[in-house]
Amino acid sequence: MVFMSTKLVILDRDGTINLDNDEYVKSPEEWHPMPGALEAIARLNHAGYRVVLATNQSGLGRGLFDVVSLNAIHARMNKQLSTLGGRLDAVFYCPHTPDEACACRKPLPGLLEQIAERYGMSLAGVPFVGDSLRDMQAAVAGACTPHLVLTGNSERLRGQSLPADFPVQTRVHQDLAAFATYWLSRATSANV
Repeated sequence: MVFMSTKLVILDRDGTINLDNDEYVKSPEEWHPMPGALEAIARLNHAGYRVVLATNQSGLGRGLFDVVSLNAIHARMNKQLSTLGGRLDAVFYCPHTPDEACACRKPLPGLLEQIAERYGMSLAGVPFVGDSLRDMQAAVAGACTPHLVLTGNSERLRGQSLPADFPVQTRVHQDLAAFATYWLSRATSANV
């Protein structure tokens, strides 16, 4: 693997960028961004970061939607991002159900390994932002820095200490916008 310096942020999708749905987000019409999430991605892009998705999409394996619908959802997301001057550089997804025992379904690090290979870099120190324990476990397994947003699956944790099963190095943010503010201010202060 060739190591290069790329400014990269990895994001989960459902519950992190957009509102989650117990019935799965199956179409572009069902995809709705969380307040401030798309602006946060655009701010990261404007600061020179590539933003990449790593998302479990077992609805594919369950037959609830197809790849055409998944691509249409991501096209809608990118269209809305483009109006803010933002973009997603790539989307990595696991189409498998939990019982398929694949290596790419979070909390396993397969998606992150694919990202590392695609960009030809180590993910050590790269932030992975998500809304669930499995996102944080995948982050650590993939050598990323785990950042939990208290939206989606973790909204119930607002005002509480993290449960003991979360990795100890997990950093907590109210939402994706708060993560972006934290990350960009950290990067600015490191350059001073």
